[in-house]
Amino acid sequence: MAMKLLQTVKRRMGNEEKKPAQSKPEPAAAKSGSKPSSSSQAKASATEKGANGESGFAALPKLREAPLAERTELFKRKMQLCAQLFDFFNDLHQKEKEAKRQTLLEIVEYVNNTRNCFNETLMQDVVNMVGANIFRALPTKDHTVMSISDPEDEEPCLERSWPHLQIVYEFFLRFVVSNDVDPKIAKRFVDQNFVLKLLELFDSEDPRERDYLKTILHRVYGKFMALRSFIRRAIQHAFFKVIYESELHNGVGELLEILGSIINGFALPLKDEHKDFLIKALIPLHKVKSLASFHQQLSYCMAQYVEKDPRLAYDITNSMLKFWPVSITSKQVLFLNELEETLELTQPPEFLRMQDALFRRIAQCITCPHFQVAERTLFLWNNDYIVKLINQNRQALFPIVIGALYTNSKQHWNSAVHGLTFNVLKLLMEADPQLFDECSAIHRQEAEAEEQKALVRVQRWQALKDRFDGLSNNA
Repeated sequence: MAMKLLQTVKRRMGNEEKKPAQSKPEPAAAKSGSKPSSSSQAKASATEKGANGESGFAALPKLREAPLAERTELFKRKMQLCAQLFDFFNDLHQKEKEAKRQTLLEIVEYVNNTRNCFNETLMQDVVNMVGANIFRALPTKDHTVMSISDPEDEEPCLERSWPHLQIVYEFFLRFVVSNDVDPKIAKRFVDQNFVLKLLELFDSEDPRERDYLKTILHRVYGKFMALRSFIRRAIQHAFFKVIYESELHNGVGELLEILGSIINGFALPLKDEHKDFLIKALIPLHKVKSLASFHQQLSYCMAQYVEKDPRLAYDITNSMLKFWPVSITSKQVLFLNELEETLELTQPPEFLRMQDALFRRIAQCITCPHFQVAERTLFLWNNDYIVKLINQNRQALFPIVIGALYTNSKQHWNSAVHGLTFNVLKLLMEADPQLFDECSAIHRQEAEAEEQKALVRVQRWQALKDRFDGLSNNA
């Protein structure tokens, strides 16, 4: 498996090297029209000059050709050499860049085929080399432009240094999953500061990088027991920034995927800190404008919590009703999808507590002029378990929804919604004919009373108008 993975990395790297340069996105500085600072130019220049170039990489023999006694030291020197950085925003130093890429591939192959290669003396060099390559300032985002555009409609800004970054990530993944790496020793190097820097990279626009980060952080969480609580708190803090500050973050979906697996492993009964994470960090993500980009992963986390503790269905549903979007119809459909998944896991006692507020909202969605919202709401009656819950509490729920269904049958413009409305009315009638007739009669009385009130208002306005006209004529 390791050899196949290495061959895949080599093949991908080879293909990406052949791609034309114009297909890559422009740097952030070029887009904004600004020039890099003199200090950054000096730093880049110093980095380029500090490298020994292609000769520095070529001067070292191949690891597989070196004597066994010298391979550990050679491995260390090659890692130190790979800590040198190159500027991928220009076409300079192509030979040196390719030499570094080949050296990175070589050390990945070496760790795949060598036992006990990650000893304690090399761990600092591993972390230094990885950090030097991956830790960097990400391009700043134009929040004004992004707030009025759909992030899903934009092409992601791919990382120009990916020919090196991908292999570095692959190398570090081999390090994290290696049985040679003792977490009790490695935690001195893969520490809290390292994890925080790793989490900052989740905001990268390159989905390939975020996928590697997701895999690596998940493996770190599984291997380094001492870091688990810290990682959860750090992710919570990242979500707080999304909820209360920026509302924009590229890696929320990936972080939620990690959390979905973590939640699945929570022991029962759930600890208070895990419940607090749900209430304070996960549920408020529903109100973020960019919800559509990570809703699937968030909905999965919600379902995991309810499966662990069905009583949490009440807190989740009530909070969703609180954050219910009024003007964004696509977001309402997402909420309805998640609502159905939550109700499927809801026990009767929790359903009884939430039913009044829930079905008042459902009644409003039934009469929504946007056909997708009305249609999705009526689809709830296709779920046998939800229908069972409704019928068990029909004395309270039928009076709430029958009025909305009758309104739809007379006023809604969409034919598909009409058909679904009559199907639901038929289900209610078959479930309890007597109650259905009583509710229908009450609805007719209320409708007639509303018509009478409307007629009285019109008459009063007309009387006021006539009186005003009469006074105007006399004047």
